[in-house]
Amino acid sequence: MHPDLLTNLYIFMLATFLGFELIRRVSPLLHTPLMSLTNAISAIAVVGSIVITGEERSNLSVILGTVAVAASMANVVGGYLITYRMVLMFKKREPNKP
Repeated sequence: MHPDLLTNLYIFMLATFLGFELIRRVSPLLHTPLMSLTNAISAIAVVGSIVITGEERSNLSVILGTVAVAASMANVVGGYLITYRMVLMFKKREPNKP
């Protein structure tokens, strides 16, 4: 294996493990701020995947970049929808008027 690939895989696995441990220990009260942060990170992933797709180094990079754009956008949209529903749960409801 190429040394850069091995280093990148190691960093990816370490980041995955640390991210999982961090998110697992977050209190449910912090869900909305955490979702805002993950939406921002997903937006960065969208920009990165657009850059990779736009470089057109090979057909494989274009295909994988396009898949990455679609997956990142699905993550951003889903995150915002979940956050919106959570915020609605905390809004005061008006009493019904007769």
